Amino acid sequence: MTNADLFRNKFYPEIKKKMWNDWHWQLTHRLTGFSEIARILDLSDEEKKALEQQDAFPTAITPYYASLLNASVALRKTMLPSLKEKILSLGETNDPLGEEPCEVCEGLIHRYPDRVLFLTTQYCSAYCRYCTRSRLVGRHGDRPVTEGSKQRWENAFNYIASHREIRDVLVSGGDPLTMSDETIDYLLSRLRAIKHVEMIRVGSKVPAVLPMRITPNLMKIVRKYHPVFFSLHFTHPDEMTPETAKACERIANAGIPSGSQTVLLKGVNDDADVLKKLMHELLKVRVRPYYLFQCDPIAGSMHFRVPVAKGIDLINALRGHTSGYAVPTYAIDIPGGGGKIIINDQRCLGRDGDFLLLKNFENNVWRYPDPEI
Repeated sequence: MTNADLFRNKFYPEIKKKMWNDWHWQLTHRLTGFSEIARILDLSDEEKKALEQQDAFPTAITPYYASLLNASVALRKTMLPSLKEKILSLGETNDPLGEEPCEVCEGLIHRYPDRVLFLTTQYCSAYCRYCTRSRLVGRHGDRPVTEGSKQRWENAFNYIASHREIRDVLVSGGDPLTMSDETIDYLLSRLRAIKHVEMIRVGSKVPAVLPMRITPNLMKIVRKYHPVFFSLHFTHPDEMTPETAKACERIANAGIPSGSQTVLLKGVNDDADVLKKLMHELLKVRVRPYYLFQCDPIAGSMHFRVPVAKGIDLINALRGHTSGYAVPTYAIDIPGGGGKIIINDQRCLGRDGDFLLLKNFENNVWRYPDPEI
Protein backbone atom coordinates (compact mmCIF):
# COMPACT_ATOMS: atom_id res chain seq x y z
CA MET A 1 0.00 0.00 0.00
CA THR A 2 1.33 3.43 -0.91
CA ASN A 3 1.13 6.48 1.32
CA ALA A 4 -1.65 7.77 -0.93
CA ASP A 5 -3.64 4.57 -0.39
CA LEU A 6 -3.40 4.90 3.40
CA PHE A 7 -4.40 8.55 3.18
CA ARG A 8 -7.36 7.77 0.91
CA ASN A 9 -8.60 5.02 3.21
CA LYS A 10 -8.47 7.40 6.19
CA PHE A 11 -9.92 10.59 4.73
CA TYR A 12 -11.81 9.41 1.63
CA PRO A 13 -12.99 5.89 2.58
CA GLU A 14 -15.90 6.08 0.14
CA ILE A 15 -13.60 6.76 -2.83
CA LYS A 16 -12.35 3.72 -4.69
CA LYS A 17 -8.80 3.63 -6.01
CA LYS A 18 -9.95 3.96 -9.62
CA MET A 19 -11.77 7.20 -8.80
CA TRP A 20 -8.81 8.49 -6.76
CA ASN A 21 -6.56 7.95 -9.76
CA ASP A 22 -8.90 9.90 -12.05
CA TRP A 23 -7.27 13.29 -12.58
CA HIS A 24 -10.66 14.91 -13.19
CA TRP A 25 -11.79 13.79 -9.73
CA GLN A 26 -8.60 15.16 -8.19
CA LEU A 27 -9.17 18.57 -9.80
CA THR A 28 -12.82 18.82 -8.81
CA HIS A 29 -11.99 17.87 -5.21
CA ARG A 30 -9.09 20.24 -4.63
CA LEU A 31 -8.80 21.53 -1.08
CA THR A 32 -9.42 25.27 -1.18
CA GLY A 33 -11.13 26.30 2.05
CA PHE A 34 -10.31 26.33 5.75
CA SER A 35 -12.75 23.58 6.75
CA GLU A 36 -11.61 21.22 3.95
CA ILE A 37 -7.96 21.63 4.81
CA ALA A 38 -8.47 21.51 8.59
CA ARG A 39 -10.28 18.17 8.21
CA ILE A 40 -7.15 16.62 6.76
CA LEU A 41 -4.19 18.55 8.14
CA ASP A 42 -3.35 19.19 11.78
CA LEU A 43 -3.03 22.97 11.50
CA SER A 44 -1.00 25.22 13.78
CA ASP A 45 -2.57 28.40 15.16
CA GLU A 46 -0.59 30.49 12.65
CA GLU A 47 -1.68 28.29 9.74
CA LYS A 48 -5.31 28.62 10.85
CA LYS A 49 -5.06 32.41 10.97
CA ALA A 50 -3.37 32.58 7.58
CA LEU A 51 -6.05 30.39 5.98
CA GLU A 52 -8.82 32.48 7.52
CA GLN A 53 -7.21 35.72 6.37
CA GLN A 54 -6.06 34.76 2.87
CA ASP A 55 -6.96 37.35 0.27
CA ALA A 56 -6.47 37.55 -3.51
CA PHE A 57 -4.07 34.64 -4.02
CA PRO A 58 -6.11 31.46 -3.46
CA THR A 59 -5.14 28.21 -1.81
CA ALA A 60 -5.62 24.98 -3.76
CA ILE A 61 -4.17 21.53 -3.08
CA THR A 62 -5.03 18.29 -4.84
CA PRO A 63 -6.08 15.46 -2.50
CA TYR A 64 -3.11 13.48 -3.81
CA TYR A 65 -0.61 16.20 -2.89
CA ALA A 66 -2.36 16.78 0.43
CA SER A 67 -1.51 13.17 1.25
CA LEU A 68 2.15 14.24 1.41
CA LEU A 69 1.76 17.30 3.62
CA ASN A 70 1.24 15.84 7.09
CA ALA A 71 4.52 13.93 6.78
CA SER A 72 6.46 16.67 4.97
CA VAL A 73 7.02 19.95 6.77
CA ALA A 74 8.95 21.19 3.75
CA LEU A 75 6.15 20.67 1.22
CA ARG A 76 3.59 21.98 3.69
CA LYS A 77 5.35 25.36 3.70
CA THR A 78 4.99 25.62 -0.08
CA MET A 79 1.22 25.03 -0.12
CA LEU A 80 -0.29 26.56 3.02
CA PRO A 81 -0.56 30.36 3.20
CA SER A 82 1.51 32.24 5.76
CA LEU A 83 0.86 35.51 7.57
CA LYS A 84 4.31 36.53 6.32
CA GLU A 85 2.84 36.85 2.82
CA LYS A 86 1.29 40.14 3.95
CA ILE A 87 4.72 41.70 4.53
CA LEU A 88 6.04 43.66 1.55
CA SER A 89 9.85 43.72 1.56
CA LEU A 90 12.52 45.61 -0.36
CA GLY A 91 12.31 45.15 -4.14
CA GLU A 92 9.17 43.00 -4.11
CA THR A 93 6.47 43.58 -6.75
CA ASN A 94 3.47 41.75 -8.19
CA ASP A 95 5.27 41.37 -11.55
CA PRO A 96 8.90 40.87 -10.50
CA LEU A 97 10.10 39.60 -13.88
CA GLY A 98 8.64 42.52 -15.80
CA GLU A 99 6.51 40.28 -18.01
CA GLU A 100 3.69 42.75 -18.57
CA PRO A 101 5.81 45.35 -20.46
CA CYS A 102 6.90 42.54 -22.83
CA GLU A 103 3.35 41.33 -23.48
CA VAL A 104 2.78 41.66 -27.23
CA CYS A 105 -0.79 40.40 -27.03
CA GLU A 106 -2.76 39.01 -24.12
CA GLY A 107 -0.89 36.06 -22.63
CA LEU A 108 2.09 36.18 -25.03
CA ILE A 109 5.42 37.45 -23.69
CA HIS A 110 8.19 38.23 -26.23
CA ARG A 111 11.37 39.15 -24.37
CA TYR A 112 14.15 37.04 -25.92
CA PRO A 113 14.82 37.42 -29.66
CA ASP A 114 14.00 33.88 -30.80
CA ARG A 115 11.43 32.65 -28.29
CA VAL A 116 8.15 33.52 -26.63
CA LEU A 117 6.35 32.61 -23.42
CA PHE A 118 2.73 31.63 -24.06
CA LEU A 119 0.53 31.87 -20.93
CA THR A 120 -2.30 29.62 -22.07
CA THR A 121 -4.22 29.37 -18.78
CA GLN A 122 -4.37 31.00 -15.36
CA TYR A 123 -5.32 27.74 -13.64
CA CYS A 124 -3.12 25.28 -11.70
CA SER A 125 -4.04 22.07 -9.96
CA ALA A 126 -2.16 23.36 -6.88
CA TYR A 127 -0.94 26.86 -6.07
CA CYS A 128 2.63 27.30 -4.83
CA ARG A 129 2.83 30.13 -2.32
CA TYR A 130 5.98 31.57 -3.96
CA CYS A 131 4.43 31.64 -7.44
CA THR A 132 5.92 34.36 -9.63
CA ARG A 133 2.53 34.77 -11.35
CA SER A 134 0.36 34.94 -8.24
CA ARG A 135 -1.05 38.16 -9.73
CA LEU A 136 -2.67 36.05 -12.45
CA VAL A 137 -3.31 32.46 -11.38
CA GLY A 138 -6.53 31.28 -9.81
CA ARG A 139 -8.59 34.18 -11.10
CA HIS A 140 -11.09 32.01 -12.98
CA GLY A 141 -11.97 29.48 -10.31
CA ASP A 142 -12.24 25.93 -11.61
CA ARG A 143 -11.93 26.64 -15.33
CA PRO A 144 -8.57 25.86 -16.94
CA VAL A 145 -9.86 27.33 -20.21
CA THR A 146 -12.36 30.21 -20.31
CA GLU A 147 -14.77 31.28 -23.01
CA GLY A 148 -12.33 33.90 -24.25
CA SER A 149 -9.28 31.64 -24.34
CA LYS A 150 -9.60 30.48 -27.94
CA GLN A 151 -9.82 34.03 -29.33
CA ARG A 152 -6.89 35.09 -27.16
CA TRP A 153 -4.95 32.10 -28.46
CA GLU A 154 -5.75 33.04 -32.07
CA ASN A 155 -4.11 36.42 -31.54
CA ALA A 156 -1.04 34.65 -30.14
CA PHE A 157 -0.88 32.17 -33.03
CA ASN A 158 -1.11 35.03 -35.53
CA TYR A 159 1.69 36.94 -33.81
CA ILE A 160 3.98 33.90 -33.73
CA ALA A 161 3.23 33.09 -37.38
CA SER A 162 4.05 36.65 -38.44
CA HIS A 163 7.41 36.73 -36.60
CA ARG A 164 9.74 34.30 -38.32
CA GLU A 165 12.49 34.87 -35.78
CA ILE A 166 10.47 32.88 -33.21
CA ARG A 167 11.77 29.30 -33.22
CA ASP A 168 10.91 28.28 -29.64
CA VAL A 169 7.56 28.54 -27.82
CA LEU A 170 7.31 27.89 -24.08
CA VAL A 171 3.72 26.95 -23.25
CA SER A 172 3.02 27.81 -19.63
CA GLY A 173 0.45 29.51 -17.43
CA GLY A 174 -0.89 28.49 -14.93
CA ASP A 175 -0.37 24.86 -15.80
CA PRO A 176 -1.23 23.85 -19.38
CA LEU A 177 -1.41 20.14 -18.51
CA THR A 178 -4.57 20.82 -16.49
CA MET A 179 -6.39 21.37 -19.79
CA SER A 180 -8.31 18.60 -21.53
CA ASP A 181 -6.69 16.22 -24.01
CA GLU A 182 -8.67 17.79 -26.84
CA THR A 183 -7.57 21.32 -25.90
CA ILE A 184 -3.91 20.32 -25.63
CA ASP A 185 -4.15 18.54 -28.98
CA TYR A 186 -5.60 21.68 -30.60
CA LEU A 187 -2.98 23.94 -29.02
CA LEU A 188 0.00 21.81 -30.04
CA SER A 189 -1.35 21.25 -33.53
CA ARG A 190 -1.70 24.98 -34.13
CA LEU A 191 1.82 25.68 -32.93
CA ARG A 192 3.34 22.80 -34.90
CA ALA A 193 1.63 24.08 -38.06
CA ILE A 194 3.80 27.22 -37.89
CA LYS A 195 6.79 26.15 -39.95
CA HIS A 196 9.46 28.30 -38.28
CA VAL A 197 8.59 27.03 -34.77
CA GLU A 198 11.31 24.43 -34.26
CA MET A 199 10.59 23.38 -30.69
CA ILE A 200 7.73 23.52 -28.22
CA ARG A 201 8.28 23.46 -24.49
CA VAL A 202 5.58 22.79 -21.91
CA GLY A 203 6.03 24.06 -18.35
CA SER A 204 4.21 22.03 -15.68
CA LYS A 205 4.16 20.93 -12.05
CA VAL A 206 1.52 18.28 -12.78
CA PRO A 207 3.84 15.24 -12.40
CA ALA A 208 4.52 16.33 -8.80
CA VAL A 209 1.05 17.45 -7.70
CA LEU A 210 -1.27 15.52 -10.06
CA PRO A 211 0.74 12.59 -11.48
CA MET A 212 -2.39 10.70 -12.59
CA ARG A 213 -2.84 13.38 -15.28
CA ILE A 214 0.07 11.86 -17.24
CA THR A 215 -2.11 9.32 -19.02
CA PRO A 216 -1.18 7.10 -21.98
CA ASN A 217 -3.60 9.08 -24.14
CA LEU A 218 -2.02 12.41 -23.23
CA MET A 219 1.40 11.01 -24.13
CA LYS A 220 0.02 9.70 -27.43
CA ILE A 221 -1.18 13.22 -28.24
CA VAL A 222 2.08 14.95 -27.34
CA ARG A 223 4.16 12.46 -29.35
CA LYS A 224 2.46 13.62 -32.54
CA TYR A 225 4.07 17.04 -32.27
CA HIS A 226 7.72 16.32 -31.55
CA PRO A 227 10.09 17.88 -30.79
CA VAL A 228 8.24 18.71 -27.57
CA PHE A 229 10.14 19.23 -24.31
CA PHE A 230 8.73 19.32 -20.77
CA SER A 231 10.03 21.83 -18.20
CA LEU A 232 8.89 20.26 -14.93
CA HIS A 233 8.81 21.88 -11.52
CA PHE A 234 10.05 19.83 -8.55
CA THR A 235 10.79 21.21 -5.11
CA HIS A 236 11.80 18.48 -2.66
CA PRO A 237 12.59 14.73 -2.62
CA ASP A 238 9.36 14.13 -0.67
CA GLU A 239 7.58 14.67 -4.00
CA MET A 240 9.28 11.67 -5.55
CA THR A 241 6.59 9.10 -4.82
CA PRO A 242 5.86 5.90 -6.79
CA GLU A 243 3.02 7.78 -8.52
CA THR A 244 5.28 10.63 -9.60
CA ALA A 245 8.02 8.22 -10.69
CA LYS A 246 5.49 6.41 -12.89
CA ALA A 247 4.37 9.70 -14.44
CA CYS A 248 7.96 10.75 -15.20
CA GLU A 249 8.84 7.40 -16.72
CA ARG A 250 5.72 7.56 -18.88
CA ILE A 251 6.90 10.97 -20.14
CA ALA A 252 10.38 9.65 -20.88
CA ASN A 253 9.01 6.56 -22.63
CA ALA A 254 7.00 8.85 -24.91
CA GLY A 255 10.29 10.33 -26.11
CA ILE A 256 9.74 13.66 -24.35
CA PRO A 257 12.99 15.12 -22.96
CA SER A 258 12.36 16.64 -19.52
CA GLY A 259 14.28 19.08 -17.39
CA SER A 260 13.51 20.09 -13.82
CA GLN A 261 13.32 23.68 -12.67
CA THR A 262 13.65 23.88 -8.90
CA VAL A 263 13.15 27.07 -6.91
CA LEU A 264 15.56 27.49 -3.99
CA LEU A 265 13.42 28.03 -0.89
CA LYS A 266 14.40 28.83 2.68
CA GLY A 267 13.47 26.08 5.11
CA VAL A 268 12.34 23.85 2.26
CA ASN A 269 15.30 22.77 0.13
CA ASP A 270 18.20 25.05 1.13
CA ASP A 271 20.29 22.09 2.24
CA ALA A 272 22.96 20.33 0.19
CA ASP A 273 21.87 16.82 1.17
CA VAL A 274 18.22 17.58 0.36
CA LEU A 275 19.12 19.03 -3.03
CA LYS A 276 21.44 16.15 -3.85
CA LYS A 277 18.75 13.60 -2.99
CA LEU A 278 16.19 15.45 -5.14
CA MET A 279 18.55 15.62 -8.12
CA HIS A 280 19.46 11.94 -7.81
CA GLU A 281 15.79 10.94 -7.62
CA LEU A 282 15.03 13.01 -10.71
CA LEU A 283 17.79 11.38 -12.71
CA LYS A 284 16.52 7.93 -11.73
CA VAL A 285 13.23 8.72 -13.50
CA ARG A 286 15.03 10.36 -16.46
CA VAL A 287 14.36 14.00 -15.59
CA ARG A 288 17.49 16.13 -16.03
CA PRO A 289 18.10 18.72 -13.30
CA TYR A 290 18.18 21.92 -15.33
CA TYR A 291 17.81 25.12 -13.29
CA LEU A 292 18.01 25.96 -9.61
CA PHE A 293 16.27 29.34 -9.51
CA GLN A 294 16.67 32.00 -6.89
CA CYS A 295 13.16 32.71 -5.57
CA ASP A 296 11.69 35.66 -7.46
CA PRO A 297 10.90 38.76 -5.36
CA ILE A 298 7.15 38.39 -5.67
CA ALA A 299 5.24 40.45 -3.10
CA GLY A 300 5.30 38.76 0.31
CA SER A 301 8.02 36.20 -0.45
CA MET A 302 10.93 37.31 1.75
CA HIS A 303 10.42 34.37 4.12
CA PHE A 304 11.21 32.02 1.21
CA ARG A 305 14.30 33.73 -0.15
CA VAL A 306 17.78 32.36 0.49
CA PRO A 307 20.88 34.62 0.33
CA VAL A 308 22.60 34.26 -3.03
CA ALA A 309 25.90 33.48 -1.30
CA LYS A 310 24.28 30.42 0.28
CA GLY A 311 22.91 29.38 -3.11
CA ILE A 312 26.44 29.46 -4.53
CA ASP A 313 27.67 27.39 -1.58
CA LEU A 314 24.95 24.80 -2.21
CA ILE A 315 25.92 24.43 -5.88
CA ASN A 316 29.56 24.10 -4.87
CA ALA A 317 28.54 21.39 -2.39
CA LEU A 318 27.09 19.44 -5.33
CA ARG A 319 29.72 20.06 -8.00
CA GLY A 320 32.48 17.49 -7.79
CA HIS A 321 30.58 15.51 -5.16
CA THR A 322 28.06 14.00 -7.56
CA SER A 323 27.76 13.42 -11.29
CA GLY A 324 27.61 16.49 -13.49
CA TYR A 325 24.14 15.57 -14.72
CA ALA A 326 22.92 16.01 -11.14
CA VAL A 327 24.13 19.62 -10.83
CA PRO A 328 21.58 22.20 -12.00
CA THR A 329 22.49 25.67 -13.22
CA TYR A 330 21.97 28.28 -10.51
CA ALA A 331 20.26 31.33 -11.99
CA ILE A 332 18.44 34.53 -11.13
CA ASP A 333 15.64 35.78 -13.35
CA ILE A 334 16.42 39.47 -13.04
CA PRO A 335 13.64 41.70 -11.68
CA GLY A 336 12.28 44.19 -14.15
CA GLY A 337 12.80 42.08 -17.25
CA GLY A 338 16.57 41.60 -17.44
CA GLY A 339 16.24 37.89 -18.17
CA LYS A 340 18.14 34.99 -16.63
CA ILE A 341 21.68 35.44 -15.35
CA ILE A 342 23.81 32.45 -14.37
CA ILE A 343 25.25 32.77 -10.87
CA ASN A 344 28.47 31.16 -9.65
CA ASP A 345 31.58 32.03 -7.71
CA GLN A 346 34.63 32.94 -9.77
CA ARG A 347 36.53 29.75 -10.57
CA CYS A 348 38.97 31.49 -12.90
CA LEU A 349 41.31 33.35 -10.57
CA GLY A 350 43.43 35.05 -13.20
CA ARG A 351 46.67 34.32 -15.07
CA ASP A 352 50.26 33.37 -14.36
CA GLY A 353 52.02 34.01 -17.65
CA ASP A 354 50.77 31.46 -20.17
CA PHE A 355 48.68 29.64 -17.56
CA LEU A 356 45.17 30.19 -16.23
CA LEU A 357 44.74 29.74 -12.49
CA LEU A 358 41.61 27.70 -11.79
CA LYS A 359 40.01 26.64 -8.49
CA ASN A 360 38.46 23.16 -8.35
CA PHE A 361 35.68 21.74 -6.15
CA GLU A 362 38.18 21.14 -3.33
CA ASN A 363 39.22 24.81 -3.54
CA ASN A 364 42.69 23.83 -4.72
CA VAL A 365 44.30 26.06 -7.36
CA TRP A 366 45.41 24.42 -10.63
CA ARG A 367 47.32 25.72 -13.64
CA TYR A 368 45.90 25.27 -17.13
CA PRO A 369 48.03 25.99 -20.20
CA ASP A 370 46.43 28.82 -22.16
CA PRO A 371 49.11 30.85 -23.95
CA GLU A 372 47.99 34.25 -25.11
CA ILE A 373 48.23 34.65 -28.86
